[in-house]
Amino acid sequence: MTQFDYIKDIARFGLENDQEKLKDSLQEMIEHARKSKKTNLAIQLQSILKEAIRHHSSGGSLKTSSGIRFEAPNSKGVDELILDQVTSDYRLSDLICAPQIKESLDHFILEHRKKNLLQALDLPIAHKILFYGPSGCGKTLASYVIAGELEKILLVVNLGAIVSSKLGETSKNLAKIFKMAASGDYILFLDEFDSLGKVRDYSQDHGEMKRVVNTILQLFDYLPQSTIVIAATNQVGMLDDALIRRFDTQIEFELPTDHEIEELIQLTLKRGVFTLDSKSGIKRLIQKAKGLSFYSIQKTLIAAMKRSLYKLETDLVPAKVEIDKAIWEKLIEEEKTAISNSGKV
Repeated sequence: MTQFDYIKDIARFGLENDQEKLKDSLQEMIEHARKSKKTNLAIQLQSILKEAIRHHSSGGSLKTSSGIRFEAPNSKGVDELILDQVTSDYRLSDLICAPQIKESLDHFILEHRKKNLLQALDLPIAHKILFYGPSGCGKTLASYVIAGELEKILLVVNLGAIVSSKLGETSKNLAKIFKMAASGDYILFLDEFDSLGKVRDYSQDHGEMKRVVNTILQLFDYLPQSTIVIAATNQVGMLDDALIRRFDTQIEFELPTDHEIEELIQLTLKRGVFTLDSKSGIKRLIQKAKGLSFYSIQKTLIAAMKRSLYKLETDLVPAKVEIDKAIWEKLIEEEKTAISNSGKV
């Protein structure tokens, strides 16, 4: 059957209100999408199906490993706390990082692929992971890699909306988010996790901060092990020590080495249209780029690619474009100056 055939069946059974055949057809289309390598479509359809099944279930709740039940949350009051629900096609091969980082991520992903085996032997599954290090060094991309490898939906949390000056409101917002994550097969991504440190500003005796930390610790305990929590921060020193210890895996991301900068250049130029001649010139540019993040280096390289293309003064698609190294060097210097002036590391 083709995708068009599955769509016709789904439309027919939906109009006939035949829930069983509708569910079976949707499941068949999900399998067809997976076999056709349409991963995003498969994940999104699976999410729709799970949501429908959950709403039609009698209890409307989910039992966690601790025996606690999370009631399926009402979407009211939660939507504004979620920045996005995304699927990902990124894989470990898309991530340039130190070997030990890739090894740690590989082990974490493998645990979830082998979760049935681990559960059968009563072994815990690592499902809380903390990424820390400078901005632009791969923390967000690593979260997309985990989502892509495990074919799960990533819930990107708006921590700015969660943190509140109102007494007890931050803890309530966190509870809503965690309950939503526990009610489905989600990955919860808490970017800029150090934002939780802002609650210190609202309490003279730090009482609110203690309540928030205690809330997170309790929510961690109640989450099912199939629900993954990824927290990312540029300022790990702002986090409570007890909170840091509760993460099963902690990974530090650092500024790129010479070899990693070279890998990033090769990845960015992999299509082969844009080239950088002269090995000695490339080595000099790599040294110039030292101290910048992966993000900043790639941003300046792509800008140099565009400006080199514009110099050709043509709208025809060229077979080859030589990147002007002087342009890239100038952009690198401008990036360093901008970062220095902004007070960022």
